[in-house]
Amino acid sequence: MPTDTTGLQATAQGGLPSRILTVAEFHQLAVVPAEAEWFANLDNPRTRRAYQADLQDFMGFAGIRQPDEFRIVTRAHVLAWRKVLETRALSGATIRRKLAALSSLFEYLCEKNAVDFNPVKGAKRPKADSNEGKTPALGDHQARALLDAPDPATLKGQRDRAMLAVLLYHGLRREELCLLKVRDIHDRRGVPHLRVHGKGGKTRYVPLHPASAERLHTYLEAAGHGMTPDAALFQPTRKTGNAITADGVYKCVLAYAVQAKISVLGFGVHSLRATAATNALDHEADIAKVQEWLGHANIATTRIYDRRKSRPEDSPTYKVAY
Repeated sequence: MPTDTTGLQATAQGGLPSRILTVAEFHQLAVVPAEAEWFANLDNPRTRRAYQADLQDFMGFAGIRQPDEFRIVTRAHVLAWRKVLETRALSGATIRRKLAALSSLFEYLCEKNAVDFNPVKGAKRPKADSNEGKTPALGDHQARALLDAPDPATLKGQRDRAMLAVLLYHGLRREELCLLKVRDIHDRRGVPHLRVHGKGGKTRYVPLHPASAERLHTYLEAAGHGMTPDAALFQPTRKTGNAITADGVYKCVLAYAVQAKISVLGFGVHSLRATAATNALDHEADIAKVQEWLGHANIATTRIYDRRKSRPEDSPTYKVAY
């Protein structure tokens, strides 16, 4: 018996629209994209590394092997994972970051119509401890010792002297340091500046400190790439043309800290940024200007570095006399 298609044609031509999606497109909407697509949208390499480890942690806990299995994740899975994280005695900041990583992935999957909801939403996260995130800052004598640690007679020493100066006099993140090119040293209204490529694709302009300018000039003159605007500013001593890596900066800073006999609990490259911010605030820099200088989106982050009320030299201890 022939099939009567009149009704179907009327539907297509009448009130209801005909199918716009092709069959392939329709089925594509049902596919859960691999987490690699989400990682590709994370610009900051440190965030990418941390979030990748966090996601692998959750996938191992939940037994997820294929992207489609993210559909089975419920709030109960998230809460059970959070409980396991707490039993590991992880810091509140670490647990918050892990939950934020998972939430970010599910937001992406929701946008792609791959899952119906974000199961992390509504899952309580540990409260922020007011003492968390306080990266240790160096004292002035320690900062001077670190600045003077590299050997000025070698190319590596000249590079590292310039690198440490840029970190300590301008408060850059190490990723920002690695992204600097020769052309990022330029004049604005007749004043030498650094063009800094910050988080979220934001660019800021920082006046170049005279001590940094002198060391940069010495380094570029010796290295020979100072007349190549597109060249990476800080390069490995082996001539590759590539920029020094974040890991290279880390190893370099820690090696000089050992050489300068700096023993500070929790010390890392970020401590140099904390040192620059703390020093600027100690010398009465306006906190709003320090916020802009550091590239902080929120002034509350800048206040972490404002330790003027807790300086040991202001303690009543030193007022006691017998």
